[in-house]
Amino acid sequence: MPTTRRKAPLGATDVSKWRLDSQDEGRHVWHYAADPSRSSTSSEQTDEEKYWLGLPLNDLTYSSAGSSSADSSRPATPLEAARKGFEFYKKLQSEDGHWAGEYGGPLFLLPGIVFAMYISQTPIPQEWKIEMARYLTNMRRDNGEGDEGWGLHIEGVSTVMGTSLNYVVLRILGVGPDEPMMVKARSTLLFHGGAAAAPSWAKLWLATLNLYSWEGTHPIPPELWLLPTWFPMSPTKWWSYNRMVVLPMTFLSGSRFATPLNPLLRSLREELYADAYDSINWPSQRSNIASVDLYSPHPALLEVVFAVSGAYERVHSTWLRKRALDYVYELIKMEDENTSYQCQAPVNKALNMICRWIREGPSSDAFRLHKAKIRDFMWMSKDGMMTTGTNGSQLWDAGFIAQALYESGLATEDQNKESTTKLLSWIDRCQIRENPRWFGEMSRHASKGAWPFSTREQGYTISDCTSEGLKAVIYLQSLPDMPQLVSRERMCDAVDIILSLQNADGGFAACELVRGSTLLEMLNPAEVFRDIMIEHTYPECTTACLTALSVFSKLHPDYRPEDIERTSARAISFIHSSQRPDGSWYGSWAVCFTYATMFALESLALVGETAATSSRAAKACEFLLSKQIEDGGWGESFQCCETREYVQHEQSQVVNTAYAIIGLLAAKSTDHEAIRRGCRLLMQRQLDNGEWAQEAIEGVFNHTCGISYPNYKFYWSIWALGKAQKELGDEGW
Repeated sequence: MPTTRRKAPLGATDVSKWRLDSQDEGRHVWHYAADPSRSSTSSEQTDEEKYWLGLPLNDLTYSSAGSSSADSSRPATPLEAARKGFEFYKKLQSEDGHWAGEYGGPLFLLPGIVFAMYISQTPIPQEWKIEMARYLTNMRRDNGEGDEGWGLHIEGVSTVMGTSLNYVVLRILGVGPDEPMMVKARSTLLFHGGAAAAPSWAKLWLATLNLYSWEGTHPIPPELWLLPTWFPMSPTKWWSYNRMVVLPMTFLSGSRFATPLNPLLRSLREELYADAYDSINWPSQRSNIASVDLYSPHPALLEVVFAVSGAYERVHSTWLRKRALDYVYELIKMEDENTSYQCQAPVNKALNMICRWIREGPSSDAFRLHKAKIRDFMWMSKDGMMTTGTNGSQLWDAGFIAQALYESGLATEDQNKESTTKLLSWIDRCQIRENPRWFGEMSRHASKGAWPFSTREQGYTISDCTSEGLKAVIYLQSLPDMPQLVSRERMCDAVDIILSLQNADGGFAACELVRGSTLLEMLNPAEVFRDIMIEHTYPECTTACLTALSVFSKLHPDYRPEDIERTSARAISFIHSSQRPDGSWYGSWAVCFTYATMFALESLALVGETAATSSRAAKACEFLLSKQIEDGGWGESFQCCETREYVQHEQSQVVNTAYAIIGLLAAKSTDHEAIRRGCRLLMQRQLDNGEWAQEAIEGVFNHTCGISYPNYKFYWSIWALGKAQKELGDEGW
């Protein structure tokens, strides 16, 4: 990840004027002091705002190096370190009880939002332009020829997709082509074949901007959505994130929309290609993908499907095309209404916004509502303004800090009562109480009783978020004098959702049941991602559901006991079967083996499988212990996610170390000294003010794209330290 602050071509705003509004059910909206949409600006920034902007906090001199005017005495025990960590972390808690946080990393999200605003002629605030340009300046790679652009994510090497899209963004923001970083980026782009060698998602964006010919794209017929649901290729069988992105893509591809040319776009046509734009043989570029972008090559079957769709595009019925486009548009409207115009994620948010503008115009209510929710995805950081992976990770973070406080014992301490009560109140309000209006028409899984990944408004059911939310509620409501906000009935609703999500193999996927055959992965057209066509079952999701059911059944043993027992037994079988020969589990949603192995060991321990009683748990402990490095910590490289093999990071990582400690403790490993060494590493890395510095990127999706979870370093460290002292006692530290 780039760490050196660079001079941005458009400069920087006065960061002391930024304010974060996060009181509307967890919505995260940054405002600038001069922003006319904000009625008032408080006279002083909060610690929460200052932290994310990299400014000194109000009551201590904050710095990333750890200098502080606060008490600099080092904690003598893990529990003291956990307590000091939470004292710092409490300063970042939002007034409504949750923790806000950056959720960035992917570098193809900001382009979508900027392109949607540019195409729809929505003015981009000047302070946004300045800070977006500063962010991209700071995130650009500068490692020599061929690696001086932007990657798929902030820790990835320069790619054609990342470089072409973000180059266009900067030009739209007002950065000239002769700026030194633009010259270098253009050189990198041309080194890899220019925008003609972009992956399919980038080709579609560029075609929509009239910077690439639609003849150079593989058509995505909107008629796909007219297929009956029983048909093997029906979009209703696809993974929901893929389904919701392809939906507006088919509208744009089927209508061949392209924004009118202007001087900037004409200039970009010259800048993005090695050959003159009008001389390019566009049909021959359809499967031209730069090797640096090609993680998932086209199978032969997909090329056959492309040939068929290309032939169909030349002879399709005008009447049927219109019917398909109208139907697709109705589905787009339903997705918008189901999510209050948040949409599932920023990619389909931006695409839907363009589609609504095309059909209903800039003065429509739909377009006005879309514009209002753009702000939910724009996060201001010390490096500038980015677009987040969804509208945040609010519930995900809240669920884990709640459990960390419970497991560490900090939740029962008097000084934390107010914080934990506010946290419970927020989690209570975040539970989804009803199914969205169009969930049946949109082939959505039921939502009543679920918890989402981010906010109730966004509203998508997520299996492990529902599980972590349920566990958090049960733990917090078990504390003395804690209000009983979530009723038994609502807990039962959550359990019903969890039980409904188990798949035939006993595992749990993310959003819904696995609906399609794995053969559909042979039709994956997104060259930069893998395993995106259908839902897949994951150890992390399965372990979360198993632990939630176990915790719930101890509290309410009379509710669906046979169903819970049967579901749990099948989940355990799945966890057993997905263990790798070396004893680990592969994690698909974070980096990587330590993460998934921690969850697996926790879930197995709840059903009595520990290192002393289970050869599987013992082998998993052996795996973790074999990866501990000399300084006592653990550290995985992001390359683990791509290669699916353990790759050591250059240095230990606080987050991976916490995972390993928690996993070993859950399995009751007898190597207490290894656990103590890990705790000492966490204590050594803790800064004088109680925080931990940001290290390598923590999250991942689809095996290739890193995504940031900066709250991880707080609650996993607090959890590991507090739990270690509770389990191992006060001696030996």
